[in-house]
Amino acid sequence: MKALPLALPEVLILEPSVRTDDRGFFFESFNEAAFEAAVGSPRRFVQDNHSRSAKGVLRGLHYQVRQTQGKLVRVCAGEIFDVAVDMRRASPTFGRWVAAVLSSDNKRQMWIPEGYAHGFLALSESAEVLYKTTDYYAPQHERCVRWDDPDLGIAWPCGQDAPLLSAKDQNGARLRDAESC
Repeated sequence: MKALPLALPEVLILEPSVRTDDRGFFFESFNEAAFEAAVGSPRRFVQDNHSRSAKGVLRGLHYQVRQTQGKLVRVCAGEIFDVAVDMRRASPTFGRWVAAVLSSDNKRQMWIPEGYAHGFLALSESAEVLYKTTDYYAPQHERCVRWDDPDLGIAWPCGQDAPLLSAKDQNGARLRDAESC
């Protein structure tokens, strides 16, 4: 597995070693020792989540102010534009974001550490996203930052089309008003 740092160096793209032949492919989607070597410390995953989204669905930007969650995100079908935003107000990179395209074809994963908001846009006709979390979902601690906050300036590849959003995501807070981690 290769670990590729992004502009926010704590956020990593993890590229597995994929073995292919005329029968198909094989790769380790998770190896604890390799993952810990890549991120530089042990992490304990406690929950796996699986979502399916139609093209144009935007989920996020979600985070928890307590029981903060690190997320290891991958796509098992389709393609997404995956985004991480630093929500740690004391961090020198607070409010900065990074993004990458994850797909079932490229088999890349994104490691998003605790203290970051996460969101994605489904680029393919449908996209199935799997992600591991380092803490349990706690709805009482969940917060949402607006996907289109001009202070963030995320370059979502939506074109002229408005993304499909949940009511929660339509009513996300502006970064300047958001509770931080």
